[in-house]
Amino acid sequence: MTRTIPIAHARDVAPGSRKLAFVDGRSVVLFNIEGVIHAIDNACPHNGASLANGRLDGRILQCPAHGLRFDLVSGCMVGAPDLCLTKLCVEGIE
Repeated sequence: MTRTIPIAHARDVAPGSRKLAFVDGRSVVLFNIEGVIHAIDNACPHNGASLANGRLDGRILQCPAHGLRFDLVSGCMVGAPDLCLTKLCVEGIE
């Protein structure tokens, strides 16, 4: 069963910015990419490093630990679509 947990309003995350949230002991990062909110687990799929402070260039997030680059829209690593972020469903945050 899926449940909805309100953690932010879209107005809380300005375009090009991010917000770190904690939900039921889970660290989640919200990103506003061109007006669309994307939510991911705050853990790199490669080695679990925190992504909250990764370099953001448009829609590409770079892991601060090893430099891997992920497309926040697709969720997958640039050039290696088999390694993907854990994306979370975002709905109704306005």
